[in-house]
Amino acid sequence: MANENVHTSTIELGGGTGEVKIADEVVAVIAGLAASEVKGLASMAGNTTRELIEKIGVRSLAKGVKIAVEDGKVRVAINVNLRYGYNVPDTSSEIQEKVKTAIETMTGMEVTEVNIKIVNVVMDSEKV
Repeated sequence: MANENVHTSTIELGGGTGEVKIADEVVAVIAGLAASEVKGLASMAGNTTRELIEKIGVRSLAKGVKIAVEDGKVRVAINVNLRYGYNVPDTSSEIQEKVKTAIETMTGMEVTEVNIKIVNVVMDSEKV
């Protein structure tokens, strides 16, 4: 078994045929992908989003996302750059909802918090 030192969480399944572990980085990538779907998001702080995913790879979507898992419950902290002209509370709320829904749907883990830190506001002409 490679990468035994990667922090993982065990997912409970009803079948009893074995154990399923999911790495925290996988949960972070899910969060980054979900957040990148929100229209007012310019980028995750520390990396670019949708336009360059193919060039930089999906794993970089985890940058700017911190995951803490305790007793099967997930806390997410995301650093983002928002586009100028978008409503901050509405955009933040949409990011929180998309991230929570994506993680819960894809992993079956309960998300208790999605905290957002807005690092920068980006004008449309700026490259992020």
